[in-house]
Amino acid sequence: MNWLQLLSSKRPGKYAADGAQSIIRTAFEQDYDRIIFSSPFRMLQDKTQVFPMPKHDFVHTRLTHSLEVSSVGRSLGKKVGEILIDRHLLLKDNQITSYEIGSIVAAASLTHDLGNPPFGHSGEDAISDFFLNNSAAQRYQKEVTAHEWQDLLSFEGNAQGFRLLNKQQYQGLKLTYATLAAFTKYPRPSLIKKRNMGRKSQKKYGFFSSEATTFERVALETGMIKLATEELIWTRHPLAFLVEAADDICYHIIDLEDGCSAGLVSYETTRDLLGKIIGSKYKPEKLEQIPNQREKVGLLRALAIGELIEQVATLFLDKEVEILEGKFDQSLTGNIPASAILKEIIVLSVKQIYKSQQVMNIEVAGFEVIDGLLEKFLSASYAVAFTEQATPRHMATYRLLPAEIKHLIEHDKNISPYQVIRQILDFVSGLTDTNAISLYKKIMGISLG
Repeated sequence: MNWLQLLSSKRPGKYAADGAQSIIRTAFEQDYDRIIFSSPFRMLQDKTQVFPMPKHDFVHTRLTHSLEVSSVGRSLGKKVGEILIDRHLLLKDNQITSYEIGSIVAAASLTHDLGNPPFGHSGEDAISDFFLNNSAAQRYQKEVTAHEWQDLLSFEGNAQGFRLLNKQQYQGLKLTYATLAAFTKYPRPSLIKKRNMGRKSQKKYGFFSSEATTFERVALETGMIKLATEELIWTRHPLAFLVEAADDICYHIIDLEDGCSAGLVSYETTRDLLGKIIGSKYKPEKLEQIPNQREKVGLLRALAIGELIEQVATLFLDKEVEILEGKFDQSLTGNIPASAILKEIIVLSVKQIYKSQQVMNIEVAGFEVIDGLLEKFLSASYAVAFTEQATPRHMATYRLLPAEIKHLIEHDKNISPYQVIRQILDFVSGLTDTNAISLYKKIMGISLG
């Protein structure tokens, strides 16, 4: 892979300008702005990160988490970019700056959770569980291909995010190929012959069957290395490692901070863990001069993130050649000096935060709500699209769907069952926590709204 092609500012689509730059903004800065003003991004403000929305205190939502990941990603991209431009004169000759590399990572980081459904990560499990275990869902298996069925059995927020970024309804986005490639941490489909356990990029999958051709184009335009002649499997775009690292840094450190704020982790434990990451820069005597505990944790969080950014950037630059050759395929945060402390934080977080009562409550609710919504909306939309037996009950539910989905179902004569299912999954996974609960109560007759 070569950096000049990897940083392609071209955009997909017949009418998209190829690498058009405005006087005020680069193409990658335009990507960032398009995401900020998009509807899917705004919906993140009412989606659970870890904790349900509390009435008495502040914790992070998907929106605040995404903004923070983007900030860390920008810092990583700029720091790495400064060295890359010195190493590769061709970048400098083509007027590529570290700010542009930072903008790509910032934009891709901003979108990294765009495809996550309501109710946190349990929302993904709930969608998969519906197709695995709900008897009403089994009827759809014979209507789809093996690849399509695998998409449904293992719903993946990363693949849903890639789909949202390339949906026709959001044609105003049309992000650059570089940003789309950097977004894709798992450049493979859901069903492959054999997963290479040594490659982090094959841990999950990054695009559904419906977007396979779209991703092929992204990989071709950016020069990503294809790993299999007969399968759609590629190496990662190098900047995807930085996007992943930015997310890792934030959820390790900030979930711990939220756990401390929620009283699930003691201040002393939080202080000591963050102090271990900070290392020689940690000054306990100065910390104790701060009277407010939350401000103390905030300072430690900032210093810890700064240290992790330094360590990740150093490792990336050390492994640059291996990354470009597709030989390095591991988590950056899993191989830095602070990796053992990060593992310690994860073990603590799983025990005291992710399995806390308030988090488990939202998971249980998520399974019930998503199962109910999918069963009702899939049954209704399938009856309208493929049978002459849509009942008044079906029609009452069907009318609650967005106009663009109903228009597609009613006017696309070649629509397949898989495409209908994908439309309903787009709708349900795109709901906020509050809207999902409200809609569930309506269709179940619990509330009239």
